[in-house]
Amino acid sequence: MGNILESINSPADLKQLKIKELELLAGEIRDLMIRVISKRGGHLASSLGVVELTLALHFVFDAPHDRIIWDVGHQCYAHKILTGRKEQFEKIRCYKGISGFPKRAESVYDVFSVGHSSTSLSAALGIALARDLRREKFSVINVIGDGALTGGMAFEALNYAGEINTDLIVVLNDNEMSIDQNVGGLTSYLAKLRTDPKYFRLKEDLEQVLERIPAIGRTVLRSAERLKDSLKYLLVPGMLFEELGFTYLGPIDGHSIPKMMELFREARGVRGPVLIHVVTKKGKGYKYAEKEPHRFHGVGPFDRDTGKQLSQNDENPTYSEVFGTTIEKLALEDKSIVAITAAMASGTGLESFSRKWPERFFDVGIAEQHAVTMAAGLAVEGFKPVVAIYSTFLQRAYDQILHDVCLQNLPVVFSIDRAGVVGEDGETHNGLFDFAYLRHLPGMVLMAPYNGQELASALKTAFSLRCPVAIRYPRGKTEDTLPEEFYELTIGKGELLREGEDVLILAAGPMVLPALQAHELLLNSGIKSCVINTRFIKPLDRELICFWVKKCRRVLTVEDHVLCGGFGSAVLEMLEEEEELKNVRLKRLGFPNPFTGQGNRSHILNLHGLSGEGIAREALKFCQVRERVR
Repeated sequence: MGNILESINSPADLKQLKIKELELLAGEIRDLMIRVISKRGGHLASSLGVVELTLALHFVFDAPHDRIIWDVGHQCYAHKILTGRKEQFEKIRCYKGISGFPKRAESVYDVFSVGHSSTSLSAALGIALARDLRREKFSVINVIGDGALTGGMAFEALNYAGEINTDLIVVLNDNEMSIDQNVGGLTSYLAKLRTDPKYFRLKEDLEQVLERIPAIGRTVLRSAERLKDSLKYLLVPGMLFEELGFTYLGPIDGHSIPKMMELFREARGVRGPVLIHVVTKKGKGYKYAEKEPHRFHGVGPFDRDTGKQLSQNDENPTYSEVFGTTIEKLALEDKSIVAITAAMASGTGLESFSRKWPERFFDVGIAEQHAVTMAAGLAVEGFKPVVAIYSTFLQRAYDQILHDVCLQNLPVVFSIDRAGVVGEDGETHNGLFDFAYLRHLPGMVLMAPYNGQELASALKTAFSLRCPVAIRYPRGKTEDTLPEEFYELTIGKGELLREGEDVLILAAGPMVLPALQAHELLLNSGIKSCVINTRFIKPLDRELICFWVKKCRRVLTVEDHVLCGGFGSAVLEMLEEEEELKNVRLKRLGFPNPFTGQGNRSHILNLHGLSGEGIAREALKFCQVRERVR
């Protein structure tokens, strides 16, 4: 930790520093970030890009009295370090450590808990309105990225903010564009004019003088307004925001602390909504992140000297890689297959597909609702769209899945990555609700493959159907190699893996392997368990399940999902319809509290008894046998 950073315990300490000291502090913060994230993994590139921006914000404004709301939170690391959490930063994204995202329960400086994109503007507007209703005085500052502005919710908030005209400062962090010196100089000059009170008084006085000119006054005024607007359209890049009712300032160099301080101070005095366009460089200060910002957006542990990711079990592919490879093979045979994603081509495994068939690949940006309904439109015209989105983000398109896909029974395939516990990103990114929000939808077929081979077969099966299909699978490596061949599954048919009569273990998706481990452990205690890989959450294999329920009379359901409305609930509902099985004993294993914190995926699963040992332990209690599981 650097000499200056050691003396910073809150944003108030920044106000004693000179510009040169702040610039040195920026370097110290970056050093700390790179050192910690190289060991822990995290969202490095975005946070490196906003260090000076964060320093300028906390220098000019008085948090937490002034409210600073970050969108998504990928860029919040410097904010956390400056707001009393620099010692805790060593344990960021660890179990019982600090979150990688702003979290209200963690600090008064984290005004709004975030993790999903495009929500912050609406939240900031609500906070500003609450201030107005209480007749209080403080600034509300929202920091939002150019990517987040592709989300429809952000546009809805922009539109309403301009309509109600309350005081709000929106900092647009643009980390894709470079600054053109001439344009920057001109717009800085225009920004000064716009924020100078003398300019507004002159404008009002001129309008009054022109209106008093007999006969031609109003005509001259309208002509002057048209001329002014024409010049703005030619010279000012922010006219979209101006038309929405914002005062637009920028673009400005997001790595110049003095320039940002000056503009923030001026913006604080402007009435109504203001948008400040700040241009930053993703990965700033770390050459490998600057060169490959997308690779360092969400990165695992890496060698800080070389920038190379530390290898972990490279022999087996990830589920995302299996998905991407399989889709390519299927698309080669079937030209009606098209792929859609929402700003996550590399994360979902579609990057190679996008290069091979660019005309059949559509990245719609952070717009999950649009992605789903667009897929419905493609399906209406005879194409076979696959929508690849993380489980936690597909939640945002629930109505479109119901209204635009299922209501019309359209053959859209939903490839749901990062289902279940995702680990270090914590509760905002855990995909623990997809069974619950999908299985009740009419016409939906819902699959949960337990390995790469089954995922590939599930995809082949999905494209053979003429109805909505969802396939959910976890983050991380499979337990098998990349499948060379795959086959169609029989709809609604599970797989009997082990026979036994003492307890029936029904396992969904990634819980199949722990269930098999539990079976072996239970044999040591004289318990013969029956293990079924259900494969399908909807429809369930009623014949297979009920046959073994009658034999065992004790049932354990195991799922990497919230208990309420999940796979276990589906089994309960099915058994309730079977008169002779109403007295069967059933226990559901899963997540009673889905808002579990961040930490290693395996560790979180172990804590909730979703390991081989945990399942065996519950089975022993269920069978009233003394525990002998180690």
